[in-house]
Amino acid sequence: MQKYNDSLPFDKVLWRQDIAGSIAYARANIKTGILTEQEFAEIERGFISVAKEWEEGRFKAKATDEDIHTANERRLSEIIDKQIAFKLHTGRSRNDQVATDLRMWLRDELRLLETHIASFLKTIVSRAEKEIDIIMPGYTHLQKAQPVRWSHWMLSHAFAFSQDLERLREVRSRVNRCPMGCGALSGNAFGIDRDRIAKELGFEGITYNSMNSVGDRDFILEALQWGSMFMTHISRWAEDLIIYSSLEFGYVRLSDAYSTGSSLMPQKKNADSLELLRGKSGRVFGLMCGVNMSIKGLPTTYNKDLQESVEPMLSLLTTLTDSTLIATGVISTLTPNPTAMLTALTPDMLATELADYLVRSPHRVPFREAHHISGRVVALAEKEGIGMDKLDFEQLRGVDERFEEDVMGCWDYERAVEMKSAKGGTGREGVKEQIEVLKQFLGTDGE
Repeated sequence: MQKYNDSLPFDKVLWRQDIAGSIAYARANIKTGILTEQEFAEIERGFISVAKEWEEGRFKAKATDEDIHTANERRLSEIIDKQIAFKLHTGRSRNDQVATDLRMWLRDELRLLETHIASFLKTIVSRAEKEIDIIMPGYTHLQKAQPVRWSHWMLSHAFAFSQDLERLREVRSRVNRCPMGCGALSGNAFGIDRDRIAKELGFEGITYNSMNSVGDRDFILEALQWGSMFMTHISRWAEDLIIYSSLEFGYVRLSDAYSTGSSLMPQKKNADSLELLRGKSGRVFGLMCGVNMSIKGLPTTYNKDLQESVEPMLSLLTTLTDSTLIATGVISTLTPNPTAMLTALTPDMLATELADYLVRSPHRVPFREAHHISGRVVALAEKEGIGMDKLDFEQLRGVDERFEEDVMGCWDYERAVEMKSAKGGTGREGVKEQIEVLKQFLGTDGE
């Protein structure tokens, strides 16, 4: 039962936060009269020694150390006078202690993750700016639809990731609330200054209901939910690149550092990095569902079930951090193949240009009618067994006499791209604006 119950094997990662929280709590207890200045100085000195042992890998856990809190307090009592060490826990419970440690650790890790995601975004934006001239097929239903800029495709994912970054900052703000001083469930009986503790520990404020504070793991669940959405976007991005890097497409070539060969087929180059990113999303979804199920039926305040939220939280941040770094490596080292992208463009992708031509013409053909006319041109090309761009002007006039000779200019992929000139479109100026929007976002908020 002891092994089943103990959490030190995994919650020891919280040693730094636990010590910082204990020092802040002890300092606040000078004002309550629980500790003298000299007693606080001894506690602080002792914890500095404990922290050094953790930093240097010299901390020796004992069988009685159930968790990081009991381990640190036990070691403190061995370094300083026990009677002083035993005063530390006055008015405090492991319930508010662990909630504080978890919030501090998660807050700091999310802040670090922000910097990695910002770097990932900057890499995408940089490539989009440099490779704006490349045109490729755009897809709906995984079928060629209309020509777009390669940069536009990259930015389509960049904007999803930028929204993830905005959401992450909102999540971190809610994580960054201090529950220290809530006790086991009903509050602190010694008038502890919770605001002072929160300020010392770098929190933005305190949690306001002691019962909710000790039983709340919504901050972990919300991080998991956020991570599930982020990994959904990573997975979709990875899926596109898996397809684009295949021999059937050949739009991009992955760096050898982020791909592997086959143990049997020497011609193969597998997108293992991207496939793992796609697969890791499932891990994160599972972590989120597991914690949700652990929490959903719990009665109010602290229950031991909440211990089951710690390992998923730790695994989440490891997976998200590693995945972001791998994704950054992939996008920064891959090589686009503009020739393959251009070759993949087909005249039927310009069918909408014919309809738009009629809409813009002096005849002002209603779009639904123009769409039908364009469809007849597609059918004619199929009947003749040629590309739409190989139909001559007379054949087009045979479909509808409102076509003029300048209709032949519609068979131009660059023109088709540039006609999408409204904000958010794939035209050059639209793409440049998107780049500037993301640059401003990253420059103002994202370091």
